[in-house]
Amino acid sequence: MTVTLATDELFVAEKFGPTVQGEGPSIGRRAVFIRLMNCNLTCRNCDTPYTWDSARFDLDAEGTVASISDLLAWATVQPVDLVVITGGEPLMQQRRLIALVQGLADAGLQVEIETNGTIAPAADLLASVTRFNVSPKLSSFGAGMPSSKRIKGRVLGDFAASGRAVFKFVVSSTADLDEVTGLVADHDLAPVYVMPEGRTAEEITRRLAEIADPAIERGFHLTTRLHVLTWGDQRGR
Repeated sequence: MTVTLATDELFVAEKFGPTVQGEGPSIGRRAVFIRLMNCNLTCRNCDTPYTWDSARFDLDAEGTVASISDLLAWATVQPVDLVVITGGEPLMQQRRLIALVQGLADAGLQVEIETNGTIAPAADLLASVTRFNVSPKLSSFGAGMPSSKRIKGRVLGDFAASGRAVFKFVVSSTADLDEVTGLVADHDLAPVYVMPEGRTAEEITRRLAEIADPAIERGFHLTTRLHVLTWGDQRGR
């Protein structure tokens, strides 16, 4: 990529909404989304590869350089009070992201950041974010990547200690729940949500039925992918 950013700019894949937050504790809540480019992981089952996979996508064409002032102007006139910042991995642009989140908070908006939990949040970001939706990648989802790249214990500990994080695991089968249980115990993670992997309503419904009872028995919360159930695997919904 040849993109050069100023201190008041972000590399953005897309912004969209109003729609709803489709996952996690805010599921069903009206929101707008700002999706940032780039990721530090290469998950095989990623549903937004156009934000990072240069082998399949022209990332310069997929992304747009946007000023923080323009993003604030767009978000603050939307008829919602929740902005979800996602990716890619948003914390790769953390230094520039802080100003956007502070501006959104100053405007009275709540802000959720969706992250893979491998980059520690800065204190200035913690002060303004409503919630981090932290989604550590299991071995089944990040196949081919070593655990040392996917799981950063110190970083997960920082999120857990912040009081502003929930932990959401994408689960393909009941076997994945054993790995979740181990990570939760090793890093003292709470609260914990498990969500079925799937790109279609059929996949999500089938896997949710499979994992629901064992997840509940283990003390985990359940979430689904409401946007996929509603609109399918449409980009920008």
